Amino acid sequence: MTTLIIGASGATGRLLAQELIQQGEQIKIIVRSIESLPSQIKQSPLVTITEANLLDMTKPQLQAHLHGCSSVASCLGHNLSFKGIYGQPRRLVTEAIQRLSHCATEMATETPIKFVLMNTTGNVNQDAGETISITQTIVLSIIRHLIPPHADNEQAAAYLQTHFDNQQQQIEWSIVRPDSLINQTHVSEYRLHPSPTRSALFDPGKTSRINVANFMSRLILDEAIWNKWKGKMPVIYNTER
Repeated sequence: MTTLIIGASGATGRLLAQELIQQGEQIKIIVRSIESLPSQIKQSPLVTITEANLLDMTKPQLQAHLHGCSSVASCLGHNLSFKGIYGQPRRLVTEAIQRLSHCATEMATETPIKFVLMNTTGNVNQDAGETISITQTIVLSIIRHLIPPHADNEQAAAYLQTHFDNQQQQIEWSIVRPDSLINQTHVSEYRLHPSPTRSALFDPGKTSRINVANFMSRLILDEAIWNKWKGKMPVIYNTER
């Protein structure tokens, strides 16, 4: 199998790449700067790296990168700087998912291509009947208008939900929702839930990036886990001791 990773230079994306390399998975990476990648990734014979801005690539170029891939994993995010939050492209994640999924639907594949999208517990899955308090609804509405990356996360998830249901055969998806991200050096115990069990704003949990990467790799490689969570938006929390 081969996985295309976008956002592999980010804090979680590079961990996902390393997880897949350890499992012997062939991966392709599209990254703006190869220098931002750890040497373990750059030097691996399992990795094919393309240095480019994904949103500037043509449809034939994107389809060439998707060729032979059984899955696409997105760990794309906005840099936590003024330019990264308020500069262009404001719909980085959404536009990347739209372009790649559109290209994938035009390719003849024997089995559906998996799309694994890293998202956030701040994104309410209304299709699953999730509800939040009035106060949290108001605060999220303000965040949606003032913090473009949050709206981008919502729109990217909504695009997969509305365009790729069980009636079509080209794409399957799972949207992974971590809570407050933290750094840890090793995979630890974590819990998975269909919906948040605590308030993302007023009672957030913690999720280590390496646990997110581990779960995303399991979705890609383990068919039983994939079949459990495809078409869903699993929430991942570190197990508290």
